[in-house]
Amino acid sequence: DSLASGVFCLHMVRSLLTGKLVNSRNMLLRHARTEKEPGRGERLSRGAEELARLAGKLDECDSVDSLRGIEGAAGNAYFSCFDAMLSEKSGFSFKARSRRPPRNEVNAVLSFLYVQLSHDMRSALEGVGLDPFAGYLHTLRPGRPSLALDLMEELRSPLCDRLALSLFNRGRLARQDFQEDGEAVYLNDKGRRKVLSAWRERKHEMIRHPFLEAD
Repeated sequence: DSLASGVFCLHMVRSLLTGKLVNSRNMLLRHARTEKEPGRGERLSRGAEELARLAGKLDECDSVDSLRGIEGAAGNAYFSCFDAMLSEKSGFSFKARSRRPPRNEVNAVLSFLYVQLSHDMRSALEGVGLDPFAGYLHTLRPGRPSLALDLMEELRSPLCDRLALSLFNRGRLARQDFQEDGEAVYLNDKGRRKVLSAWRERKHEMIRHPFLEAD
């Protein structure tokens, strides 16, 4: 019935966002531990503390809209620290998250990787007979793979964000890998090939689950 479906939806979205906030917090903590500049490390630690605080408020929410509000606040807290995870030696900066269009090189790579993840998630759902368009966190919209977008939320930081930072911090991307179109910045053909190659390599890495002790 509608009550049962509403309870399930609330539980589903809360679980998705808990995973997302925990993974985002772990990303900040990981970089805070290795950051040699005290100011940047403290900034990342404060961001991690804010994400922990917001994660604790998820259980207090009694509607999906209120959960979305927590997600928005968490996203602001996370991306306000993102620049501190980007090596100054890379020559690139982040400033703020921008999507449509991406306004700098880092945002261009993040958006490109998020699209790759959504495509892979959609294919995985269709492969097991699930409807990728029937989501819970993301509102239903014609042609929008809402369930794929839902399930990829907690994978954004450990898969996409971590890879993007690695590409910039290790000098695998250069200015020549991007092109500008007005205020927008996009990967050019050469840049896309580099990122796609790294994405394929990343997907072949074996990850051991910390709790289930399984690959």
